Amino acid sequence: MRFPALLICLMAFGLALRAAPASDDPVEAILVVTADQHSAYERTAQFVGLVDKLKTDHPGVPVAVLIDGDTFELGNAVAKRSGGAIEFAMFASLAQRAPTVLNLGNHEPEFYDLAATVARVRATGVTVIGGNAIDRTTGKPFAPASTVLSLPAPPELPTKDFGARFERQPARAEAPRHLELTLVGLTTDRLATYRAAVRPSLDLADPVVWAKANLPSLLAGAAIPVVMSHAGLKADRAILPLVPDGTLYVGAHDHLRLVQADTHAVYFHSGSWNEYASIARLRRSNESGRYYWNVEQVRLETAAPADPTLAALIHETFARDLLPEDQAVVGHLAKALPPEAAARFAVEAVRQAAGADVAIVGATTFGGGLPAGDVTRFALDGCVRFDGTIFVAVIDGARLQQILARCNQGPDTPFNARTGENLIATTAGEIVAGRTYRVATTDWLAKNPSAYFGPGELTFAPRPELHLKAVVAGALVR
Repeated sequence: MRFPALLICLMAFGLALRAAPASDDPVEAILVVTADQHSAYERTAQFVGLVDKLKTDHPGVPVAVLIDGDTFELGNAVAKRSGGAIEFAMFASLAQRAPTVLNLGNHEPEFYDLAATVARVRATGVTVIGGNAIDRTTGKPFAPASTVLSLPAPPELPTKDFGARFERQPARAEAPRHLELTLVGLTTDRLATYRAAVRPSLDLADPVVWAKANLPSLLAGAAIPVVMSHAGLKADRAILPLVPDGTLYVGAHDHLRLVQADTHAVYFHSGSWNEYASIARLRRSNESGRYYWNVEQVRLETAAPADPTLAALIHETFARDLLPEDQAVVGHLAKALPPEAAARFAVEAVRQAAGADVAIVGATTFGGGLPAGDVTRFALDGCVRFDGTIFVAVIDGARLQQILARCNQGPDTPFNARTGENLIATTAGEIVAGRTYRVATTDWLAKNPSAYFGPGELTFAPRPELHLKAVVAGALVR
C-alpha cells in the first residue's frame, strides 16, 4: 500500500491534543460540524454561509462538513409538507462546496423510510455513514460504518521537519499530498425515539457493544481518526476509552453543548437547532511539528451572511407550505426568548400550572426560541416539540437535591459531573433535606424515571387536565 507523504508524517509524529493552540500554529484542515438541526430554518442558510466564510478566510486549507444526525423534524409543519425539501437543498449546497458526511440519527427517517432517506441524501452528493443501524429486511446496514476523506493538504505545508527521516523518492516528489481522515459513524439504539412507522424496519445494535466489536478494526492504522456518534453522552462515556489517541470524537443526540479536550481524545457536542456550529481545526505545532485538534464553537446569528439561493428557497417554501392554521396566534411575548430562555420559560409554566415546587423537563423536548410580539402555532410547535400529560410526584428533599444536580448543565459543566441526562429544572425556592416537595414533569420522564432521575422508586400521578403545549400557550401574555 502506498501512503502519501503527509500521511506517513502524520503516522510518524502522531496527533497531540491541546485546548488552547498558539495563534500562529498553521491550520492544516477545517471541519465544520453540526448536529440535531431539526429543520431549524431560521439559520439553515447561515450555516452554509459559515462554510463559505471559512473557505474565504482560509484559502488553500481543505474544508469538510460533518453533520451528526437529526437533520429533519417531523413536528415542523413546513418540513413535513415539503418532504424536507430545504434539508435536501442544504445537503446539495454543502456538497457543492466541500466534502460532506452525514451520520445517521434517529430523526433521519422522519418523512421517508430510512433506506429511501439514505438514497435521497446520497443523491445530493453527501456521504452517509451509520454502522449499527441495520435494515431488518436485508440484514445489512442502511449505510457503511465508515468512510475515508482524502483532503488535499495546504500547498504551503513545509517539509523540512520530516526530510531527515523520510527521504522522498523522485517519482513522488510532485505527487499531491493528502490528509486522510477515517470517519466512523454510530447511532442510538433507543427504538422509541424513532418514528413509529419505521420501527419495524430497524434492527439497532447497542452502540457500546457494536463499538467494542468494530472500532478497533475500523480505526486500526487510521492516520486521523474521527468518530461521529449520535448515541448520546452515556454511551459515549463507555466508547471513548476504545478510540485511539488523538481521535476527534463528535457527539450528539442529547442537545448538549460542550468541548472536552483534556483526555486522549477531543470530545464535543454542538448543541441543537442550528444555534451553534463547531469548527474543528487540525493544526500543526510550530514548536514540535505535532498535529492536534482545536474546537471552537460559534453562534449562528440570523443576521449572519447566508447562502442567497438557499435563503430564497426557504422563503418560497414557507410562502407555499405555511398554512393559515400554522399562523394562528396563540399568545404574545413582550420580548423574544432565545432557545435556552424559552425552554426555561416553558418549564416554569409547567411548575406554576401544576402548583409544584419544582418542574423538570428533558431539554430535547424543546427546540427553537420564541419571538417577540405575536406567537403563532408554528412558533410554539418549534419551541415545544412534543405534547403530553403533566405528571406530579412527591419527592423528599435529599433525593430531590441529587436529581437537581443533574439539571441545568451548560457548556461550563465539568465533564466528570455529567451523567448523560440533559434536564431543565425550575424551582420555587431552596430545596432542604428532610422536607418533601411536589415535582412536576412530562409523561416521557414520568414513564422512564430511572433513566432520568437515577435509581430509586418514584411514583408519578397524571394530571390529565394539564398538557404541555396548552400550559405553555396559557403562560404567554395575550
